[in-house]
Amino acid sequence: MSVSCYCNSGKAFAECCEPYILGKAKAPTAEALMRSRYAAYCVQNADYLLATTHLSTRKYHNRKDILAFATENHWVKLEIVEATENIVEFKAYYLDRNLQPHTHHEKSTFKKAGEQWYYVDGKWY
Repeated sequence: MSVSCYCNSGKAFAECCEPYILGKAKAPTAEALMRSRYAAYCVQNADYLLATTHLSTRKYHNRKDILAFATENHWVKLEIVEATENIVEFKAYYLDRNLQPHTHHEKSTFKKAGEQWYYVDGKWY
């Protein structure tokens, strides 16, 4: 039985974000990378999240904090508001440890280096 992808693409996880998270393929677009990063939070893969953060901003992130944020929340849904070549605005819906609903609304900037897209930074709303 295939699991639906966490990014709400309508595809199976194994055919959508999982190959990127496992390093078997590279996300072809900034939106695909953003979707796979959301899925990485869902499967609690902090290493992928760090590896796909651009070197210029990686120093502002650490594995322990990423893993804590991923594990302390229950990820419910991803909504892509708007996507251009290198900017993706999204809403990530989640429940905190007290089952209180939250929405993380961000406009993220991405940069491509070679064949790899990277998350640079984001503006929260």
